[in-house]
Amino acid sequence: MHSISRRSFLGGAIAAAAATNIAGGQAPTPPNIVFILADDIGSGDLGCYGAAKVKTPNLDRIAHEGVKCTDAHSPAAVCTPTRYGFITGQYAWRNPMGDHILSGVAPLAVPTKMPTIASVLKNAGYATGIVGKWHLGFGTETDPVDYNKEVAPGPLDIGFDYAFVIPATGDRVPCVYVENRRVAGLDPTDPIRVSYGEKIGNDPTGLDHPELLKIKADKSHSQTIVNGVSRIGYMSGGNGARWVDEDMADTITGKAVSFIERNKAKSFFLYFATHDIHEPMVPHPRFRGTSECGWRGDVIHQLDWSVGQILDTLDRLGLAENTLVVFSSDNGGAIKDTYDDGTNALHALQPPNGALRGQKGELYEGGHRVPFLARWPGHIKPESTSSATFALVDMIATFSAVAGRTLPRNAGPDSFNVLPALLDDPAANAVRDHLVMQSNASHTLAIRKGPWKLIVHRPPKAPDKPSFVLFNLDDDPSESNDLAKINPEKVSELNTLLESIKANGHSRPSYSG
Repeated sequence: MHSISRRSFLGGAIAAAAATNIAGGQAPTPPNIVFILADDIGSGDLGCYGAAKVKTPNLDRIAHEGVKCTDAHSPAAVCTPTRYGFITGQYAWRNPMGDHILSGVAPLAVPTKMPTIASVLKNAGYATGIVGKWHLGFGTETDPVDYNKEVAPGPLDIGFDYAFVIPATGDRVPCVYVENRRVAGLDPTDPIRVSYGEKIGNDPTGLDHPELLKIKADKSHSQTIVNGVSRIGYMSGGNGARWVDEDMADTITGKAVSFIERNKAKSFFLYFATHDIHEPMVPHPRFRGTSECGWRGDVIHQLDWSVGQILDTLDRLGLAENTLVVFSSDNGGAIKDTYDDGTNALHALQPPNGALRGQKGELYEGGHRVPFLARWPGHIKPESTSSATFALVDMIATFSAVAGRTLPRNAGPDSFNVLPALLDDPAANAVRDHLVMQSNASHTLAIRKGPWKLIVHRPPKAPDKPSFVLFNLDDDPSESNDLAKINPEKVSELNTLLESIKANGHSRPSYSG
């Protein structure tokens, strides 16, 4: 690509996007945006990143027709904080409500007055929808969620027009879907009760009745049995509304397709958060045995099928040319799952995170360097690769640019527009010069600047006595050589930068909350 300024390049790209549907005097239609967020999948799980034991033709198609990013990151090594960061453009460690994994009865972590990726795009004229895993809470601290009543506040209160969601995770109760503000299919004569403390109801538990289980689980996943799978937490009632794990991918994929069909005549933003490949991994029978990696490989095939349904729908409706499709994961792959479905022993056949050290929950690269694919015909160069460093917290600024809008000054305090990284702009590597990630707790953070990465652990009981681990990722991509003791100057430099970012309350220079 010829060297051009970032401003002129982005201006031309956005103008071209706006002109995509100008024909016969019709008004320009901003591009649709489909963001597909998989769960617990590592870059080593996709064919386009080198996986050989599974087949991912639909995901590989996105890479073939678009860009594959090699230094993209989730802002956290676990789910809730990443989803919070994606939705708000704010690092989750800044908000105690969203900096950890939430239960199924936690209050809404996102402040309802805070600009979100959904509200920003809704204000730009988009129809906005979320389908799939939510895991950001419902209700408030003073008015806890009651799944027998209106389930709010929730997605509809932070900018989404439509929601069909899994409240928390597949391994947590309640095991029901929430559509907009109500539990889908709930019989009011069979009310739902949920507890993460004392046992409630008469449903069998995995701890007391392991003979009823389809797959064995550890003690933390041995409470109420639903559909032959024991969960975290107890629930009773809502029997007619309970999901069937084997049908979950079909159910949420169908809802995502329906959202696209309903909104085909206007610009839409679809956040499609798959449950695959989070545990419990219970693939539909038509996918079982289709991989060489047990049920984990089979649910990767199931995930790829879901992605294919979205791509096929865009093709069928003639929307593909005016739609940005992005695929990523909420964190790196999990090497050890807590359900014993036989796949832990098969990870050596196909390491979920490739050659990267670490896994979900850890601040080594395997915990947060994630697959990231994007396709936007006519704008993103096919079969391109980007090595720019960025994170999912950047999507609110980036999608605003795709929509032809400037991100409001009070939105996305930690979000940078990384559209140049997707569009093969020479300025891409200058978009971000630092990045912060967290583990499952805000007292352990990592800061990245250039090739340097510092992991800072501050024990909750002794935050003034931090420990440091320092790596140079260019020289040591496997993170096997800690340089903290021999390079105290770099430790001090990065730790000072991190403390400044924490103290400022934002990292995007133009933000003013």
